[in-house]
Amino acid sequence: MKKRISVLLIMALLTMAALSGCTGGTEGSSGDNSSMESQTGGTQESLGEDSSGESQTGGTQESSEEQSSGEAQAGAPVYGGSIVVGIQQDVDSLDPHKATAAGTKEILFNIFEGLVKPDENGDLMKALASDYTISEDGLVYTFTLREGVKFHNGNAVTAEDVKYSLERASGLLDGTPLISSLSVLTSVDILDEKTVQVTVGSANTELIYSFVAAIIPAGSGEEESGTPIGTGPFSYVSYKPQEGIVVAKNPDYWQQGLPYLDEVNFKIVNSPDTALLELKGGSIQIYPYLTDSQANELTDSFQILSAPSDVVQALFLNNAVEPLNDVRIRQAICYALDLDMVNEFVAGGGATLVSSAMLPTLHTYYVDLTDTYGTAANIQKAQELMTDAGYPNGFDLEITVPSNYEYHMQTAEVVAEQLKAAGINATINPVEWSSWLSDCYTDRNYQSTISGITSDMTPGYLTNRFQTDSKKNFVNFASAAYDEAYQKAAAALDPVEKAELYKQVQKILCDEAGSAFIQVPPITIAMDPKLAGYKFYPVYVQDMSTVYYTE
Repeated sequence: MKKRISVLLIMALLTMAALSGCTGGTEGSSGDNSSMESQTGGTQESLGEDSSGESQTGGTQESSEEQSSGEAQAGAPVYGGSIVVGIQQDVDSLDPHKATAAGTKEILFNIFEGLVKPDENGDLMKALASDYTISEDGLVYTFTLREGVKFHNGNAVTAEDVKYSLERASGLLDGTPLISSLSVLTSVDILDEKTVQVTVGSANTELIYSFVAAIIPAGSGEEESGTPIGTGPFSYVSYKPQEGIVVAKNPDYWQQGLPYLDEVNFKIVNSPDTALLELKGGSIQIYPYLTDSQANELTDSFQILSAPSDVVQALFLNNAVEPLNDVRIRQAICYALDLDMVNEFVAGGGATLVSSAMLPTLHTYYVDLTDTYGTAANIQKAQELMTDAGYPNGFDLEITVPSNYEYHMQTAEVVAEQLKAAGINATINPVEWSSWLSDCYTDRNYQSTISGITSDMTPGYLTNRFQTDSKKNFVNFASAAYDEAYQKAAAALDPVEKAELYKQVQKILCDEAGSAFIQVPPITIAMDPKLAGYKFYPVYVQDMSTVYYTE
């Protein structure tokens, strides 16, 4: 059974911290980024047929020693077999253009592909496009389609399919963009049977990453939510709500030698206790969402692999409700948190602490702002701000948490006790994932929530959601300064200017305490010792194409 964090122990440590004196906001992050490689920005040039990863890189995923040992073990790959992968939530849509939840996209990665796709190093590789060029002014993208690619229904991928898919995703088809980043497209033209030209209204060096959008058969849009058809290494077999998705090997997959497995069952396991029992009982072979305490229970019988995730975890604050509509209250909450303690208790010290919405692995754009509020609690400063805002005796704060995510639940337990130490009466409201998605994310009907937001390989993916009018701005952050800085950053073509502007964006979000950012957690998985080939990505995917049995 899982090891629950001792609330009494947390309270004792908080008391000791208070007695030993309060610290100012000068402590740095405990996350060590010194081993991460430097990244580059800039405009994408033409890529030749043999280039698989020479692209703009937002950040390279650095392997931990545990991950490296997992990749290296056992003998030659064995073709065939099936596995069960535990997942934490049901899918929100089987339509790749309409899916919004990260937990859905991690599965659909196996079924669908775009013109380009990410690899495990954080680079873009050419997928359904064998080559592409971008005009000097950044307004015209020309894609050459790969020969011999087939959909799961056996039909060849054509220029008409690409045109339809991009027009549907961008809103050119019916005026409703399904993927907001593609809404800048002004036309999609077929130059010949293997060449598609895309024109955009304004240049954006990050746009190439949006062409990971799934290519689907022309005219199949409404069918995708029921019987999805893609080009990925696995084809759709079946889906049962609240049970899971089954996919089967695509024998016509264009990447030679992949996949190894015949079938993968993505099984929904909402309870962490149930996940541990099923792992130990052998009914699940891979489970990718372990907390540190859970991993410790499985080290004798499973491979435990770990790497930095692409998730920024935060105590998200609804800026539109009282008293969180007062920046002083939001800042007080930031000062009240002891990020070092959260990291130690929940991640075993393996997380990277952050104070804004940017992955540290996006080195060109990231700025460490953990000194702003410090990584240890400053109770005195928190109470001064609350008093100044008219709440000398604190206030009530409900923290809504998706209960299927044990990592967030454990974080909430620690955070709630820390807030109580500062005079904030914090209570935890565990809810099912579907309720969290509708109440918190869609309807914005909550006070605060602990969850995570996932990134892709661009600096704008996380930061654009905090624009005042963004549909993804579920915290209702409203800052004219932020909006202006973000829009300048997104439009900048000079890589140096772009990097500096994104650093300004992060600082505004931190200074105005749009939310109380906590950490980038490690992603830790348990894998059956007879399996190998699992790869970590700097984006939220579960790529089963390279996983294989060794015996």
